Amino acid sequence: MPAALDLDHLVQPDRVHRTVYTDQAIFDLEMEHIFESAWVYCGHESQVKEVGQYQTVQIGRQPMVMVRAKDRQIHVLYNRCPHRGVQLCGSHSGNTGSSFVCPYHAWSFHLDGKVRAIPLIKGYDGTRLSTDDPDCNMARAARVESYRGFVFASLSPTGPSLVDFLGDAKVAFDDMCDRSPEGEVEVVPVCHRVVQQSNWKFFMENQLDALHPSVTHQSTGVSARRVEKQLKEKEGSAPLHFHYLSTFASSFDQWDSVQTVNFPHGHGILKAYMGLRPTDPDTQEYEALMRKAYGPEKTEEYLSRSIHHVLIYPYLSVQSPLQQVRCLRPLGPDKTLSEIWHFRLKGAPEAIYRRSMWYFNLVNSPATMINADDLENWTRGQNGLQSKGNDWVSFHRNMGGDTEKDGVLYSNNGTSEVVMRNQFKAWRNYMSRAQTPTTA
Repeated sequence: MPAALDLDHLVQPDRVHRTVYTDQAIFDLEMEHIFESAWVYCGHESQVKEVGQYQTVQIGRQPMVMVRAKDRQIHVLYNRCPHRGVQLCGSHSGNTGSSFVCPYHAWSFHLDGKVRAIPLIKGYDGTRLSTDDPDCNMARAARVESYRGFVFASLSPTGPSLVDFLGDAKVAFDDMCDRSPEGEVEVVPVCHRVVQQSNWKFFMENQLDALHPSVTHQSTGVSARRVEKQLKEKEGSAPLHFHYLSTFASSFDQWDSVQTVNFPHGHGILKAYMGLRPTDPDTQEYEALMRKAYGPEKTEEYLSRSIHHVLIYPYLSVQSPLQQVRCLRPLGPDKTLSEIWHFRLKGAPEAIYRRSMWYFNLVNSPATMINADDLENWTRGQNGLQSKGNDWVSFHRNMGGDTEKDGVLYSNNGTSEVVMRNQFKAWRNYMSRAQTPTTA
């Protein structure tokens, strides 16, 4: 590990050094000062409906488990037996019943993590270990909070509240839930998991990068547009899922007209561009249910928000109009796990669910050509940054051409790299805690 982390050198206003993507020591500091410090998404309350239901999750380098206790509270605990360190839950999800039981020596724990029983407890007589010792309990995440049913944990006892951390980006969850006639969503219990051979920052930068789609996804977009056109000429209309793909073939000028909104903490929004509010009978049925639930004024407010993507830095992509959430779990400087979840709008017609499921499978699944295009670029990017041919990654596009108001940066060009500049501003703030002062 370097004696000093020179942030002034690594992160400059219009460029960053390639080692922030490749260096193991920097990655280790990111885990400590970003992922194991910030609020991290653990899952949705509907994943642990019943007492004893659990979902395992990784926060930074720490294996954790989210569980529903007898008092209906949700706890996030370190997935580790305090005896000899064995992980108590070995599956992604399940129901552990009324307690956790270690598969190695049968220590057991209540669902809030407190020790329940230790076999042959007399063997500890005369030692400093007893069931009154907090070290006999499963350790808890320092803080756990929920917003609109989405559960977050922080391993740091200090820092902003969840709502303050999310700031205006909490609209991601408001927009998703407000689209339900019941004001709630529930998780679809199928998760696409993809391991990308690249640094986690590639994913985060890519999501609001409005220049890449018509290049990276051109083959898919053009092909879909061709079929969509043929169907419209032959049948008068084409299914909406062709539009999901054909939009990727939009022109540079069209992409440049889409605005990004960049918040403190690195969060951001890519405004709507896809046109996801058709006038077919299924949509009309759905909107009638919304008007019955909220009235015409609120319904229009909820359904006319200009949002396609919301990013919660440094790990979450929320596509609220389509009820999709993608969460990153960094595994190394050149390896990242992406968890892709889909949600159902409670009270909405089945056709609306199916419509968003098309997007889940056509755009965000491991099998889609869209995802494959991105993964290929990120792998090439990671490999290219090993090169000594150039030490810098450029974020010069439209530098100085954005509008700032009350700490929020609005792009005046959709393809502005203000997204990346804003993310690295947040990265630098987090990493400043790791900076070793230099002496004169």
